[in-house]
Amino acid sequence: MNDCLFFGYNQSPILIPNEPNSIKRPIPFKFENENENENENQIKKIASGYYSTIFLFKNGKAIEYFVHNNPIQNPQEIPFENIQKVTVGHENLAILTIEGNVFAKGIDINSKNPNQFINISSLIEDTNDRIIQDIISTSQSIYLLTSNQNAYGIGSNQFGQLGFDSENT
Repeated sequence: MNDCLFFGYNQSPILIPNEPNSIKRPIPFKFENENENENENQIKKIASGYYSTIFLFKNGKAIEYFVHNNPIQNPQEIPFENIQKVTVGHENLAILTIEGNVFAKGIDINSKNPNQFINISSLIEDTNDRIIQDIISTSQSIYLLTSNQNAYGIGSNQFGQLGFDSENT
């Protein structure tokens, strides 16, 4: 297993049990299930934001810790396979699959059910532009770069961060 160190604010404490709320030194992160196959627990990437931390493993699966608005703070497996990238904003997260699909959740993505993933790549009107090459989350928005080198944004546009003057565009 890769070594993973945690450093920073440990609210509740959730991420590192039995540690104080504020971690002043890097300490090893311990996964809940230490008996998992070591080959399946090889960390590829980590993405973290205010409400969520995601560990992406080399086998294309991911788990999420400290889920926003979830009273049971156990790690949750992200229900997709072949994940190549994860990104976390303040109140959103997105995953990019090897096939070029993007699934996201968050209050600014799906206000009726912020903990439900939706396929935001399928919402792009131009069907020739639905294969996504890269993603990034900001505080309240998610940006997509397509294989045709076009950029799309979804989420809050309160300050014109999606490139338009109006939040209703």
